[in-house]
Amino acid sequence: MPEEIAFATKPEMAREMVARLLDEGIPCAFILADAVYGADTKFRRMLEECAQPYVLAVRSNQTLRFMEDWTLIQSDPFTMIAEMREDAWMPLSAGEGAKGPRLYDWARIQLKYHAPEGFSRWLLARRSLRDRDTIACYFAYARSGSTLAELAAAAGLRWTIEECFLRAKDDLGLDHCEARSWHGWHRHISLVMAAAALLASLGADQRRSGLTNPNKTSPDNPAIQA
Repeated sequence: MPEEIAFATKPEMAREMVARLLDEGIPCAFILADAVYGADTKFRRMLEECAQPYVLAVRSNQTLRFMEDWTLIQSDPFTMIAEMREDAWMPLSAGEGAKGPRLYDWARIQLKYHAPEGFSRWLLARRSLRDRDTIACYFAYARSGSTLAELAAAAGLRWTIEECFLRAKDDLGLDHCEARSWHGWHRHISLVMAAAALLASLGADQRRSGLTNPNKTSPDNPAIQA
């Protein structure tokens, strides 16, 4: 490993990479991440200082502290969600899955933390329709007018990201590297990710082309009308 490369935790690496992308002006509607990053206060604050919306997973026992009537309240997502009324939940799609729309119950609680003008913080919850004890929690930071459906759709995009990594592993060998040096590993990962980006771009172009080209077998096609 090069001497100038120092050890860094996953959240530290994420802060550096995401900050660099935001500084370059890369457009991003939401930053999504699992609970390793959602639990990192510095990562969340960095995004908030950049006015960057996010939906970050958190553990159900994540400590929450806030002031209420000049009293310090300490709680956790599981406790706050358990106290919600049943009519606070709404069935919404988290995006298309392999077998159709991925439907869950969703709810949110606005967190009593200071936020810049025009933004709000929420505790977002996703509940299985089949097993109501299966609940996932998120910290959400977005424009104050953002709807529950918008936050649910953003959270659901993590499934798409996981699919991309799965395809990169199965089809391109992302996790098949046996290199024993930093340079060898870095070259392998860089080439695989470049190939994955190229295939994603080609796939998007083909989908756009398929939506704009007329279907040759369609009855509306004048070329096959009697």
